[in-house]
Amino acid sequence: MQSVTVELEAASTMELVNALSTIATELASREAPESAAACLELTETLVAASDKQESALAAFIGRVDATKEQARWGYPSTQAWLRSRLGMRDNRVKERLTLARQRRRLPQVAEQLAAGELSYGYAVTVADSVSRLDDHDCAEAEATLLGFIDQGFSAGKVAAFGRRIRDLIADRDDTEDAPDQDTKRGYDESWLTTTRSLDGGRYVKGWLNPEDAAIWDGTLAPLAKPAGPDDRRDLPERTAAALSSVLSGGHKASKVTVICDLDTLTGGNAPARLTDGTPIPAAQARRIALAAGVSPLLLGRGNTPLYLGHRERFASAAQRQVLETLYPSCAVRGCEVPGTLCEVDHVHGWALGRSPTDIDQLALACGWHNRFKHTNPGQIQITKDRDGRYVYRLLPPADARGTRGAGPPGSIGPPDDPALDWAA
Repeated sequence: MQSVTVELEAASTMELVNALSTIATELASREAPESAAACLELTETLVAASDKQESALAAFIGRVDATKEQARWGYPSTQAWLRSRLGMRDNRVKERLTLARQRRRLPQVAEQLAAGELSYGYAVTVADSVSRLDDHDCAEAEATLLGFIDQGFSAGKVAAFGRRIRDLIADRDDTEDAPDQDTKRGYDESWLTTTRSLDGGRYVKGWLNPEDAAIWDGTLAPLAKPAGPDDRRDLPERTAAALSSVLSGGHKASKVTVICDLDTLTGGNAPARLTDGTPIPAAQARRIALAAGVSPLLLGRGNTPLYLGHRERFASAAQRQVLETLYPSCAVRGCEVPGTLCEVDHVHGWALGRSPTDIDQLALACGWHNRFKHTNPGQIQITKDRDGRYVYRLLPPADARGTRGAGPPGSIGPPDDPALDWAA
């Protein structure tokens, strides 16, 4: 058992957090008291203390989010950091990030949460209710919603009141919705929002940074040209049609891949599978492998051009199929971008002459991490798992090395465990 002695007023924030971590570790190791009444009282006390901790967390997360510190550590967004590094589920990420971003606009909520006079659940409810209001309406809504809380309404009721306030403001301003945070995102990050209309359609708005805009132009511009002299559609209509074509795969041949052994195709009983891992009985695999737009992928058989060397800069379609089979998601450990949406990465850098366009020198990385890897090569640790797939692990920035306690020296994340890599 460790002893903890802290002079509260003299202690630094780091010392307080470390002391709290030590106490939490000791508390978690103890059995619950036999008395149910004692457990009820302890639960209420511990939850109240946890709510105060959420106040501190909101301040910490807000500072990281405002300064984009997570990008220096290899995370494309605050959401990705909270999900990948801290293991939060999407709902908890949304709650904590909303509270962190709205905290400065909700001084009464922040003060009451820190003092233990307001629960975390109520604080998040108010923060979510005002997230699309301007500063003036936010202040009025905060006072109104706190008044409802004082009257004893549940968090669900307060959330309903918050939605009603937004609707009234939208009606007052004759707008479909109140001002939101989209205009405050800046120009570094791409974003896209969609809203379904009553007739089943969707309104789409967003922003693409220069890199993503180049991909947009390179993909859609050729498809958005007039189909001929009789094409009366204007450019926005042709662009929408081009986007639909790309999303549906109509701009290229249908691509369904069945992975199987040669023996399976020639009458064996070993099952095949799709790229998402779905097993396919051998007989069914032989039937669908003959269907239009379906490719039988024979791994390691040498009858597909998998090795192109330095003569070719870009991976072939056959190589892309193999990589999508090997990499269900981005090669960066913890990144959730599906492999089908990733870019082909030359592991050791094609331009440097160290990584030919050969299948065993390629991996899949999302666009953000692909750029991060090549601009920050010292922050990527490259290893292979037991199945021969590349695993990219994020390292701290050079000025922060040695400051993290978890995982192997200089790494981010839990200690290496091959069994955890590529777990479905």
